[in-house]
Parts: sequence; structure tokens; C-alpha cells
Amino acid sequence: MTTKNNINGQEKEKITALYCRLSVDDDKKDMESNSITNQKEILMNYAKKHGYLHPQFFVNDGVSGTTFNRPDFQRMEQMVENGEVGTIIVKDVSRFGREQVEMGRLTQVVYPSLGVTFIAIQENVNSTTGEGMEMLPFYSIFNEWYAAQTSKKIRAVNELKASQGKRVSSTVAYGYKKIEGGKEQWHIDEPAAQIVRKIFALCLSGKGPLQIAKQLEQEKILVPTAYYYSIGKKTPNPMPANIYGWQSSTVEHILENQQYTGCTVNGKSSTVSYKVHKVIEKAKEEYQIIPNTQEAIIDENMWLRVQELRNNKRRNTKTGKTSLFSGLVFCADCGAKLHFCASKSLKKNQEFFRCANYKDGRGKCTIHFIRDVVLEQIVRDAIGDLADFVRCYEPIFIYMQKMKSGDFQKKKQQNLKETIESSTKRIADLDKLFSRIYEDNVIGKLSDERYARMSADYEAEQKELLAKVDESEKLLSEAEQKNSRYAYAFTRFKRIYRYERADSGDCKQADTAN
Repeated sequence: MTTKNNINGQEKEKITALYCRLSVDDDKKDMESNSITNQKEILMNYAKKHGYLHPQFFVNDGVSGTTFNRPDFQRMEQMVENGEVGTIIVKDVSRFGREQVEMGRLTQVVYPSLGVTFIAIQENVNSTTGEGMEMLPFYSIFNEWYAAQTSKKIRAVNELKASQGKRVSSTVAYGYKKIEGGKEQWHIDEPAAQIVRKIFALCLSGKGPLQIAKQLEQEKILVPTAYYYSIGKKTPNPMPANIYGWQSSTVEHILENQQYTGCTVNGKSSTVSYKVHKVIEKAKEEYQIIPNTQEAIIDENMWLRVQELRNNKRRNTKTGKTSLFSGLVFCADCGAKLHFCASKSLKKNQEFFRCANYKDGRGKCTIHFIRDVVLEQIVRDAIGDLADFVRCYEPIFIYMQKMKSGDFQKKKQQNLKETIESSTKRIADLDKLFSRIYEDNVIGKLSDERYARMSADYEAEQKELLAKVDESEKLLSEAEQKNSRYAYAFTRFKRIYRYERADSGDCKQADTAN
């Protein structure tokens, strides 16, 4: 059956994806022109004017262009893979993304292979007609450079603010609020602050985070996200299904937040780079603590007492009894911790562990349990078996440990090989780009200023990649030599072990012939 197309060649049953994005990193002077409302209007007018069918918006607000891990973008990509999208239209290339490698892969490989047209209105790019496609790599490179420069500016501003004793993070802790005209200053949000005080008081009374979360839920106290929605405050998190469903992790975060004592804490974390948004938590010794920046919700002495209590997380039962395995055993079905259960009516051999998700009624787990004495015996037997094995087959045990380490080393080696391969490919690509921009400069398509800037960036990147390849090749060579030594040592062991143990009466001779 032949599929009918419209005048643009788009299959009539497929949608036209109108993609919009606004980032918090965008230049403020461009915010108004790049607002989601303006983007939607421009995209819809273009689609109607040029006859593109079934327009559907995909919107990511407040997400950086240096990552493609955006909820609505991923939803659009899934529909592309399912064959539901015929055309993708963006206001300009930067709205689509500011990461040149992935940008090139999608627009020049993935979309053409799936028959999807990519259009960037401002740059007059159309992948089907070929219009503007020869300049697309340069737009992508410039946009990535812009993202890198913006990241540098933000880091510099944050470093300056920190050096001046100012708060770096724009996120306001639950229990505080900002008021109009005072964006840098936190003020106590009394309804939320009361809950914060309650959480600290419950902790001092001996309750753990899970117990506190359960009590807050029973008392129908709104979780922070639901509370923000109730007062009309904007939040990036969606409304939770259970607006009273406090999590122990949320309680822990509140209990550990030193800013409730009236100080500001800077430098708790950082990201790898403007491209890699993985958060790296820093050691507490590296924190910058600025005292008396806002009114305290929690007395400092109270906060310190809570931290001291939290450092010893193992809690006695009401009978004062504890188990060696408290906090160490987990449910095989749901993954929740097993809680130690003891009472005056239970004898030592009757005390047991029970799944927390059954105990507190918050989960769906069943009533399975294990007695403490049974668990202790299992551990004793396992330790005994291991000790016997090590005593009798020490060389085999040592080799097994090295093999476990070797599995990790193999993964490390594979990662090094992939790094070398991708870096080498990128170096070759940069050589080609050098040639292209040189030719464009000679014929006048590229200005001397822009050529100098781009070539400097390419040279810096290539130098960095060459150093990375050299280092990776060195590490790979060392790892391969180490593995070779391990294999040689074990081969020798297999040959002589049966003869060395032949006269031993302590253990049965190992069967190393296999």
C-alpha cells in the first residue's frame, strides 16, 4: 500500500514535532525573545504557513542544552524511533542542543536514516532539501563554545560570590522563603519551619528517619513539594501521588542541613564539567560556612546534638537489646532493611528480623522473617567454611581474589580502549575540520577573527585529546602486563600444586588437573 504524502513529503499520519527549550543558563537579555511562549508562536506559525501536519509541542523549560537527557526531548526521540514523527522543527539550532557530537549524530545520521526532516527556522536549515546543512556543524561548534563560555562565566561569578561571603546556590531550603526585592536573603516560612522544628524534636526523642516519616504521614503533613504547590510556589518537581508520603531520605536531608542554624553552606558539591552534569559530593572539610546569614530555625546546640545522635544510627529496642546484624540485613524480595524485633516476652532464641515494608504497613512485602540465632549460625558456618578453604587451598583462594580484581581490571581496560578509540577518531575529525575552516577562510566564507577563534579551540581540544590518548595507552599497557603476570603465576601453580600437597595430611589434595 502506498502512503500518501503532503506537499512537504511528510507522511500524512505522522506528526510534526515542535521542540522548545529554555535554559536557566541562557543570557538574560535573550530570555524574553527565547521564552517558551515566543518559541511556540514562531513554530506554530511556521508549521501552518508551510503546511506541516499534526503539529505537537515538546517543551523543556529550565534544562541546559549541553545534555540531551531532557524529559520531553527523550519522549520525542522515543516517538521518532517508533516511526511516529515526520518532521522536527526548532526556532534555532541552539534550542535543539549545544553539544556538537550528539547534535551531528542525530541530524546527520539518525534522522535521515529514519526519514525525519530536521528544520531550524532562524538558520534556514532543512535536512530534506539540504538547505543550510553544510553550515550546521559550524553552528553546533559555535553553540557548544557559547555553552562552555557561559559555564566559565557562571563558575567565575559563583567563585566571586563565595569569596565575598555570599550564598552561591539559588535553592532555598524547606522552612525558608525569599520575598520580593530580597532575592539574596532567606526569611523564615513559619508553617514549614514548624515542621522542621518538629522533625528535629522527634529525632532527639529517639525516633529514626523512617519512624519520623511514618508519623508525619499519619498526621497528614504535606511533603515539601506538595506544600510548595499549595502556596503557589514554582518547583521543578511534579506533584507527588501521595501528598503526605514522606520519605526517610527527605527527613535525613533536613536533619543534616546545617543552614537551619542560620548559616550559609557553600561548596557542598560540583559537576564534572559543563558537558558532564554528574554531581560530585565534596568532603565536609571543604565546605565554606558563612555564619549568621539568616534567622535560625534550629539552635546550633540542638543541631550538633542531632548530628551526634545520627552518627550512632544503631538504636536499641525498647528492651535495650540489639543485634550484631542490625542495619546489615535486607529483604531479598523488596530490598528494604530488616528490623530487629525483641521484647521481654521473647527469649534469646526467639528474637527475629522482619521486613520493614511489612512492619510499618507502607509497602507490599509479605510477613517473612528470620530468627537472630539462625542468622548468627549461618554466618558462623560461612566463616568456618571460608577459613577451612583458605587453610587448605590458600593459593587457590589468593588466585580467586586476584580474578575478582581482574574482572574489574577487564572493565577498566575496555573503558581505556573505548577512550583511545573515541579520542583518536575525534583527533582525525578535528584534522578534517581544520582543513575545512582553512579553505572557508581562504575563499572568504569565514572571517579571519572567527577562523582564529575556532582554530585555537580546535588546537586546544586536539592537544588535550593527544595527552589523553598517551595516558590511556600507558595505563592500558600496564594493566595488560599485570594480567599476564597473574596468568603465568597461576599456570605454574597448577603444575606444581598437586606435588607440593601430596604429602599433606591436613587437607584433601586439590584437584588441579582440570
